[in-house]
Amino acid sequence: MILAPRRHADAGEDSTHDSRKGNVLSSSSSRVSASSVPPTPRSEGEILTSSNLKSFTFNELRTATRNFRPDSVLGEGGFGSVFKGWIDEHTLAATKPGTGITIAVKKLNQEGFQGHKEWLAEVNYLSQLSHPNLVKLIGYCLEDEQRLLVYEFMSRGSLENHLFRRSSYYQPLSWNLRMKVALGAAKGLAFLHSSKAKVIYRDFKTSNVLLDSNYNAKLSDFGLAKDGPTGDKSHVSTRVMGTYGYAAPEYLATGHLTAKSDVYSFGVVLLEMLTGRRAIDKNRPTGEYKLVE
Repeated sequence: MILAPRRHADAGEDSTHDSRKGNVLSSSSSRVSASSVPPTPRSEGEILTSSNLKSFTFNELRTATRNFRPDSVLGEGGFGSVFKGWIDEHTLAATKPGTGITIAVKKLNQEGFQGHKEWLAEVNYLSQLSHPNLVKLIGYCLEDEQRLLVYEFMSRGSLENHLFRRSSYYQPLSWNLRMKVALGAAKGLAFLHSSKAKVIYRDFKTSNVLLDSNYNAKLSDFGLAKDGPTGDKSHVSTRVMGTYGYAAPEYLATGHLTAKSDVYSFGVVLLEMLTGRRAIDKNRPTGEYKLVE
């Protein structure tokens, strides 16, 4: 989501390209459809009143991204497109390209597979959670039918790109950097699981682990996040959602969601980092598609 400049316009270049395209699970192992999300409200009433985020106008973000120019696109997917933009560090007003601070603006596609429900979850979770290993949400835009999110810019892109895309920009990570990234991502998950109101991430994967200029890992994309069990409850019962190859088998089988589901996904990512193989790779021989059987 908060990406480095796109290198070639092929599908999958961005760090969240596949999080809503053909691999989101439901209880019937099918993709979420646009009709499955609730009607879009006309006000900001559903956004938590304690939110400290800036409410941007659509025109402000249009200016910040140079009218959402195609050459400003950082990535795209089922949710829509992510654009590079610039705002003033203090006033957060739009500035000229190359001045102020760089931002990433996620513009929700009204016909996409991520709807208002997921958009709202991202706003409300990231407005309440703050940690060095969670991506920072700066603000949002809720204007008529427009839904946008404004994030800090993560200049190194996604872990997925560094593991599986070979180019002059995305260099293979050294073992020391891989351990640094794994530790940072683990700290982000541990924070979610140990916070006062436990949060289950539910979509931990390489494309959702973003890297800043110093290769510090930050978790992004909280559209599928869910409040954890409360009181003496051991799990949350919910429709199965996530990404093929990363979702825990017991969650797929029962719909019972716990923090252990995230730990399983972390283990899959760790294996990807150690082996250089994708969680799902249909180019491999039959029977070897999945990294974890």
